Amino acid sequence: MALAITEFEALCGFISIEELKGVLRDVPEIVELVGSAEANQVMQIHDQDHEEKVKSVLRSAFTQLMSASQEITAEAISKLKSRLYMESKIRQLTGKEQLVLQLERQYPADIGVISAFFLNYVKLNSGEALYLGANEPHAYLYGDCIECMATSDNVVRAGLTPKLRDIPTLCSMLTYKQGFPEILKGFPLSPYITRYLPPFDEFEVDRCILPRGASTVFPAIPGPSIFLIMVGEGAMCTGSSTDVVMEGDVLFAPANSETSVSTQSELHLYRAGVNSRLFQTLRW
Repeated sequence: MALAITEFEALCGFISIEELKGVLRDVPEIVELVGSAEANQVMQIHDQDHEEKVKSVLRSAFTQLMSASQEITAEAISKLKSRLYMESKIRQLTGKEQLVLQLERQYPADIGVISAFFLNYVKLNSGEALYLGANEPHAYLYGDCIECMATSDNVVRAGLTPKLRDIPTLCSMLTYKQGFPEILKGFPLSPYITRYLPPFDEFEVDRCILPRGASTVFPAIPGPSIFLIMVGEGAMCTGSSTDVVMEGDVLFAPANSETSVSTQSELHLYRAGVNSRLFQTLRW
């Protein structure tokens, strides 16, 4: 889960098939990369088609796109860049088109530039959160966030990075779900604390914005917690232990421990812990 600290932008998950049909009509450079046969398969998908058929067609087209050679990719992106610059003189480019040109300046001839057309372009305000299930494609583009991750044994990259890439593995492991992701706005736990509950059991995140001279309490929960101090200075008390905390500090709180927080300045902190839903469903 990515919880925005500032305005935040990301690519996340696949656009719908109907949106992808529009992309194939409007972006001829993608058709050049995926091939007419693959493009036609996408265009022939209907609403009543089985979900697995839709995913299979999307998987085939996306894999073909991502597997294009460096030379063909560079040529297609060069054509795309030239066409969009020309069209910008007579019309307003879409947000996705402007993004693609920006990505091209950062990562010239990178397949991630043109594959952005396949993915949802998401913009978050401060305090909004985006969650991603396992094997969902994403790229953080702009802004600052708090990211919380479940235990994972892999990070697979395929574009928009100078790091090691493994395109075959990435294309084979994705779920190919389509549709715009849900944005979490959180719910108030207290006047100063907002809780974000993603739809999986591994974790939850609390955001606490404490004004000058204020105090609050994080109630005891059955699992342990990690606190991250982002802004300001204050005092945190867990059990018999009291700590002066400031920006950059990280603290561990054991299970079943109430934690009180106070500040004489302004304090921004975040807590990550096991999702409360897990403890509500456990029974002995």
